[in-house]
Amino acid sequence: MPLAVERPLFILAPMIALSCALISVAVVPFGAVTRVSIHGGPGVDIFEIANVNIGLLVILGITSIGVYGITLSGWSSNNKYSLLGSLRSTAQVISYELALGLSLVGVVLRAGSLNLRAIVDSQSAHGILSWNIFGGLQFVAFFIYLISAYAETNRAPFDLSEAETELVAGYHTEYSSMKFAMFFMAEYANMITVSCVATLMFFGGASSPFGHLIPAVGGPIVQAILPVLWFVAKVFAFLFLYIWVRSTLPRFRYDQLMGFGWKFLLPVAMLNIIATSFILAMRG
Repeated sequence: MPLAVERPLFILAPMIALSCALISVAVVPFGAVTRVSIHGGPGVDIFEIANVNIGLLVILGITSIGVYGITLSGWSSNNKYSLLGSLRSTAQVISYELALGLSLVGVVLRAGSLNLRAIVDSQSAHGILSWNIFGGLQFVAFFIYLISAYAETNRAPFDLSEAETELVAGYHTEYSSMKFAMFFMAEYANMITVSCVATLMFFGGASSPFGHLIPAVGGPIVQAILPVLWFVAKVFAFLFLYIWVRSTLPRFRYDQLMGFGWKFLLPVAMLNIIATSFILAMRG
């Protein structure tokens, strides 16, 4: 550990980042409702840790706290490169969080609920035609969400906070050993979380792309496992896209990154909410 660091905050920062990244997975329903009774009790849903009515807000709130870990790591390192990296990252995450949150409002309006299980159920009737990205006409919202997710997780082409050519390694320049590993675990856990949210909000969650067109096959065990496999396949597709984009696109300039978030994504996200509200009102 470097001598000049603020030791308590230096140690606490990676813990905050990793904890917030892992806790948010608790409200993600990664399978169909499958209850298992323990000692004759009411039964526990084995594919969702906590079924919360405001599950979407829980995820957005917890992941927002994760930015404190990045901010504290840069300040406590007593290093100019780390401080610049953490300031960039904090500004970037806060800026793109607005567009990310607003991109999900259209989906919430369609489902009429913040409960993640209810949002998935609203997309399960006709398979791929019921998914919000196609049947719900939320492809603009998905585009905004995808770009904002890249910026939120500090991944290329939005990895300005750890630009090696400018800032050595950014906010974790002074970190090594397990503390360094915790930051990387937090980054990849956040990638999985935003992939799970994209799957739940736009691609029908654990529901089959064929909906009820194909009759259920196999026994109860197969019917319980199959939705989990669909969910995992969708999440893996997003993670593949993450790696693909990182290898393909060059890094933004910092003023381009901030301008794109505030001047383009945010207004488009607001227009999407207005258009979705108008269409739902006309249908109603």
